[in-house]
Amino acid sequence: MSSNASNFLEEALEIGGGRTIGGRVVLVEDCVETSGAFVLHHLMKRVLSPESRGAVLLLAFAHPFSHYDRILRKMGCNLSSQRESNRLQFLDMLRMELPDQIDGEIKEVGFQELFSKLQTAIEVIGERGNNDGGITIMIDDISMLETAAHGCLDQILDFLHYCITLTSEYGCALVILSHGDIYSSDEATGLLSSLEYLADIVVKTEPLATGLAADVHGQLTVLNRGSLKDNGYSMNKFRNFHFKLKENGAEYFYPGSRKT
Repeated sequence: MSSNASNFLEEALEIGGGRTIGGRVVLVEDCVETSGAFVLHHLMKRVLSPESRGAVLLLAFAHPFSHYDRILRKMGCNLSSQRESNRLQFLDMLRMELPDQIDGEIKEVGFQELFSKLQTAIEVIGERGNNDGGITIMIDDISMLETAAHGCLDQILDFLHYCITLTSEYGCALVILSHGDIYSSDEATGLLSSLEYLADIVVKTEPLATGLAADVHGQLTVLNRGSLKDNGYSMNKFRNFHFKLKENGAEYFYPGSRKT
């Protein structure tokens, strides 16, 4: 496999050659058949690499720290040491209680606490000077945030808009994982539509149309809306390629280059 092939994802995200995703919102949309968690793992490793010199703020709704530490170690990244050096701020959301509904009114205390934790974590990273490559905020499962918020779409969108203000105020990137095939209600569908609207880059993981294969685990489609140009138009770029998951990461290649 060529070095170019191994960097398909980074090329599609336009983060090769020392560039970062700072200031942009990335939505990773997966499905039951093909989890998109490996995209988060890939980006986490890259941001925390010595070359990138960035920092990660992970809002973990889906898994504990030990889960990510185990996976990233296999990829050659020691999250424990990154945490000790304050390049990784891990916010364990599994036990955090978010708004309760009382007499039809949503209490905002839970989200205010989350805002405060997020702000404090960003300040800690900034004070230690370990974010030369920018800060990447990651939400590992937005559907779990929706569950914790009792399906209150307004509260979730308010929180996301707050996170997006950080992309301009601090030059942060925001990476969100969402499960595209779990929604049935109109409100939940509204959340997914809002996420796709807010995102600068949409990464979708899907199964192969031909079904399961030994050497190909699925396909990635990347819509990169680019940046605003002088004439007021943004250049949309669309990429499609296949991937194979391995213990130490993922392998990317062109459709048709391997037998399925």
